[in-house]
Amino acid sequence: MNNPRRRFWPRLVRFVLTTAFCAGILAAAGAAIVVINRTEPTAKQVKATRKSAALVETQVVRRNNYAPRLSVLGTVRPARDITLSPRVSGQILEVAESFVPGGIVREGSWLVKIDKADFENQYSIRVSELEQRLASLKIEEGRQSLAKKELKLLESTIDETNRELVLRGPQIASIRAEVSAAKAAVQRAKLDLDRTTIVAPFDAQILSQSCNVGSQVSPGNELARLVGVEEYWITAAVPVRSLQWIRFPMDDAEGSDVELRNADAWPAGATRKGRVTRMIGTVDERTRLAQVLITVNDPLGRESEAPPLILQSLLQLEIEGRTIEGVFRLRREHVRDEDTVWVMKEGKLAIRDCRVVFRDETYAYIESGLADGEHVVISTLATVADGIDLRRIEESGDVESDDVDPGGEET
Repeated sequence: MNNPRRRFWPRLVRFVLTTAFCAGILAAAGAAIVVINRTEPTAKQVKATRKSAALVETQVVRRNNYAPRLSVLGTVRPARDITLSPRVSGQILEVAESFVPGGIVREGSWLVKIDKADFENQYSIRVSELEQRLASLKIEEGRQSLAKKELKLLESTIDETNRELVLRGPQIASIRAEVSAAKAAVQRAKLDLDRTTIVAPFDAQILSQSCNVGSQVSPGNELARLVGVEEYWITAAVPVRSLQWIRFPMDDAEGSDVELRNADAWPAGATRKGRVTRMIGTVDERTRLAQVLITVNDPLGRESEAPPLILQSLLQLEIEGRTIEGVFRLRREHVRDEDTVWVMKEGKLAIRDCRVVFRDETYAYIESGLADGEHVVISTLATVADGIDLRRIEESGDVESDDVDPGGEET
């Protein structure tokens, strides 16, 4: 039989050892806490000057007359754009050196010459026919002269109707009609002969060319596409509500000046000038924007060092608007939510409700809500409420900007 006492004593020993081990752990933890508390650094008070007023930067506003600038996008298009076609049929014998894509041609300079042998022959035939008709007219006029002499002998025996026949009036009229037709035929043959040489209708740049020496052409065939180089048009998309601020030509008044930029293709800082010409009387169906036409002279920069315009390119435009009289001008970011402006008055913040008549890309133009000479707060505030204390930066020369944050809290 197993003795119960032999099982009891080992269990007791294990219990005592476990308890002692746990007590040791607790004692070590308590000692560590005591050491940490005794060695913790003591907080020291740092002397700081408490600034109860928010340090802000202000701007003095004045009522004045300002011209807003509308920032829009525009697409370059030619003012003159034609498809060059022949007016007679034939084979091309020669083309000008400048008759290539990108070539610049002057008004009246020849571009293409068509074989004119057949037209010279036709012209000679028409001239010969005219000479024959003129000769027939002279013969008939001679016959009429003889008839007049014979008529004097028969003056009393011929009535008025037969008188015209005796004087060969119908024959003369018929031959004169044939002479007129022959002259017209000569003129037509001369025109066809002249049209064998195709010339530039205006100063132009050749965008595309679709013929060459040996090509057989006829009226209606496309020879080339030409665009005028004296001026280009730019079609600008403008919000309908902004049209009232754009000056359009009227009587002797010119349209608004326009500044053109192309950051992708032009050197840094390069600009060009244009002028508003007219408003296109339609609204784009997709964007619901109005279309304004702008004219740019010398678009290729042939007479200046201005960067050339590229057709169908997208430009950034700034249109100088009508002058807005008697308004305050602030940067858009200084007009706060719900068209309010922060004003510093007698060291306090005053939140003003303002009426903004127009906004361009940079500025807001305020009609009412401010007074001339007031200080507008242009800094950002952490706490915004009517009546909080403010101090201007220039009034705190002994306080560095790092000492106080814009919200007026101490640091």
